[in-house]
Amino acid sequence: MASGGPAADDGGDSDGDKGGVRAALSGLTTRGRSFLAAGVAAAVCAYVLGQADLLRVGLLLAVLPLVCVAVLYRTRYRVAGSRRLTPSRVPTGSEARVHLRMDNVSRLPTGLLMLQDRVPYVLGPRPRFVLDRVEAGGRREVSYRVRSDLRGRYPLGPLQLRLSDPFGMCELTRSFSAHDTLTVIPRVEALPAVRMTGEASGYGDGRNRSLALAGEDDVIPRGYRHGDDLRRVHWRSTARYGELMVRREEQPQRARCTVLLDTRRDAYQGAGPDSAFEWAVSGAASALVHMLERGFSVRLLTDTGNSVPGEGADGFAGATQETADSAGLMMDTLAVVGHSDGAGLSASYDVLRGGNEGLLVAFFGDLDEDQAAVAARMRRRSGAAVAFVLDSETWTRGRAPGQGRAPDAARLTARVPAAAEERVRPLREAGWTVLIVPPGMPLADLWRMAERQRTGSGAYPAGGAAGTTGGWS
Repeated sequence: MASGGPAADDGGDSDGDKGGVRAALSGLTTRGRSFLAAGVAAAVCAYVLGQADLLRVGLLLAVLPLVCVAVLYRTRYRVAGSRRLTPSRVPTGSEARVHLRMDNVSRLPTGLLMLQDRVPYVLGPRPRFVLDRVEAGGRREVSYRVRSDLRGRYPLGPLQLRLSDPFGMCELTRSFSAHDTLTVIPRVEALPAVRMTGEASGYGDGRNRSLALAGEDDVIPRGYRHGDDLRRVHWRSTARYGELMVRREEQPQRARCTVLLDTRRDAYQGAGPDSAFEWAVSGAASALVHMLERGFSVRLLTDTGNSVPGEGADGFAGATQETADSAGLMMDTLAVVGHSDGAGLSASYDVLRGGNEGLLVAFFGDLDEDQAAVAARMRRRSGAAVAFVLDSETWTRGRAPGQGRAPDAARLTARVPAAAEERVRPLREAGWTVLIVPPGMPLADLWRMAERQRTGSGAYPAGGAAGTTGGWS
C-alpha cells in the first residue's frame, strides 16, 4: 500500500509559495479568465465614466476567480491519497486490481475532483475517475484493473488529482509522490509428480561419504558457514587451520536441482508472448516451482553463470528459506530476465562442474556443434539431466505464417526435423534426456515424456525410438 500527500507540499518556502501562486493562477479556466478580464474591463470603464456601481460589479467579477484560485491553492495541502495493489505479483495474462482512496482531511468540502493514475501503456488505458463533492473528513474509494501479456516490473503512479472549484473558475493538477510496482511473472504450469533420478533423500554432508562417528577425533570438520550453530564449532580444527571450523553432523538435507535457462540472444528467433524464449522462461518458472514444492533445494542458473542473488549456501534456495519466499525471489528474477549477449554456455558449465549438483533441468535454444558439446559435458557431475531444446527450425516449421499457437493435433503429430535431432545427439550420448519442443507444447506433457524416455518406456510412438527422429506421443 502506498500513500502520500501532494508533492507540492513544501512547507512554506517563500520562493516555493511564489511559484505555487503562479501555478495556481495558470490553472484558471476559460470561464475564470473571462470573468477576470470582464472585471478588469468593468473597473477601467467605471473609472473613466465615474460609475461607482459599475466599479463594484467589476470588482465582483475580478475577485471571484481569484478567490477560487486561493481556495484551491490551500486545498492542495488538505487532500491525502493512497493506493493498494492486490496482488502485487501476477502471472502473465492475469489481472490485478488497484484500489485508490482519497481522504479530505480539511474542514471544508471539496469541489469536483478528477482522479487519474499513471500506468504504463502495456497495462491498459490510463484510468480516470470523477469524484463528486467530498465532505469534510470524508473519503472516496475507487478501483481499476490492470493486465499484461508481457512479463516485467511496471511502475504505477504517481497519482494525479485535478481539483476544480464549484464555479468552474480554476482547475489545478496535483501529483502525489508515492509509487507502486506491479511485477508480472511468467505463467507457471502445474507439472505432474514423476520420479526423476537424483530425487532420493539423504542426510547432510554424510550422504556421499561415510563419516566416522566413533569419537571426536574422527569427526571430519568443514569451514564455518553463515547460519551454522556455534555449538558445532570444532575448536581443535579451528586452532589447526586458523579459521573457524564446525563438525559435520548427520542432518537432513534436501536433494538438489539446478534449473538452467539459456538466454543467449542468438539462440532464439521471434519475440512476443508466444515466442520460443518466452516459452523457455515460463518452462523454467514451472520447473522451479514444481521442484520447490517437491522438497528440492533449487538453484536458478543462466548461461551467463549468474544465479539468483540473495539465496542460501552455494546459490541454492529452499533448504534454509521458506518455499514461498524462495519461489517469489526466483519469479521476480524471471519476470525481468532478458536476452544475454553471450555466445556460449561456458560460463554456466564452469559453475556446474564445481560439484555434484543433483538433478539438472535445462531449457536450451539453438545449439550448434560447439555449444552442444559444452552442454553434453554438464551431465558428467549430475545425478540426472533433462534438456528441453527449443530449436528454431522446429518452431518455424511448427507454426504457420500469421498464426499463433498450432492446434493441439498439429503439435502432437509434428515430426522433429532430422537436423535438429543431429544437433542434440551429443547430449543423448552423454546421458541427457532430451526433448525437442514443438511450438506451444504444454510442458506437463513434455514432463511426462521425459520420464518415459528416461525409464525406457518409450516417449515416442511406433516408428520412432528414443534418440531418433519421430513424432510426438
